Amino acid sequence: MSRYDFRKFGVKVVYAAMVACIALISLSMLYPFVNTFLNSLKSTEEFFAFPAPFFPSEWLWGNYRESLTYLNIGLHFKNTILIFAGNTFFSLIFMGLAAFSLSHLRVPAKKWITLYFMTTLLIPSASYLIPNFLNLKELGLLNSYWAFWLPACANAFYLLLLKNFFDGIHKELFESARMDGASEWRCFIGIAVPLSAPILMTLVLLGFSTAWNDFYWSSLVMQEDKLPLAAAIYTKIIYPGSTINWNVRFAILSMTLLPPLMVFLFFQRYIIRGLSLGAVKG
Repeated sequence: MSRYDFRKFGVKVVYAAMVACIALISLSMLYPFVNTFLNSLKSTEEFFAFPAPFFPSEWLWGNYRESLTYLNIGLHFKNTILIFAGNTFFSLIFMGLAAFSLSHLRVPAKKWITLYFMTTLLIPSASYLIPNFLNLKELGLLNSYWAFWLPACANAFYLLLLKNFFDGIHKELFESARMDGASEWRCFIGIAVPLSAPILMTLVLLGFSTAWNDFYWSSLVMQEDKLPLAAAIYTKIIYPGSTINWNVRFAILSMTLLPPLMVFLFFQRYIIRGLSLGAVKG
């Protein structure tokens, strides 16, 4: 917007309205995080007081120390990281090779194969929840990390993003490498993967979000000692019937909010860039 346009009264009004809307949206998104943190520092009496004070009269940091006696955060955090690492490794390897093959190799009926994978995006995830569970049970993979890693190898959304990104890489690069004697595997590792760093980083962050927030599937296929953090919080802290004080529950929730919040604050530019580069091209 030029300085000349900004001098107009109507432009100033519209600009002020836009800024006010952005501020209101930002406050509405920040309020749950701030409220969770402040509730974690209140006493039990203040938490149930009506009307409840927004700020605690005394900041009880001991609620965080008490919360550690109810939940082994280190164990469940380790389980979450292992699930995330395996999901990311296997999904990027298998989906990356599949997307590269459909983009730059001579695969018979590749358009129909791509269409077959894309149609799976239209199937509700709840419809294949029970078949997945029964298959894993027959394979003896319940209560193991393979209950997460194996389904992650067939992620059609990752395939869509990777294929659209690989389609934008010039085929002349791979043809030149083949003329110099490079194999298809060498073309994938040496050319496609380095050029795909933005979309790969985006998929890693999306995988972290999925692994961190998942609790329903985890509670079905995992037992207590291998539960990820979100499922452990649900089954031990949030589940109806728990006798833990609410301020202590909010202390646990506040601690678990920090890792994903920090990750997305520092790496949000990679998500936006990767999704725009991997978007469907007309």
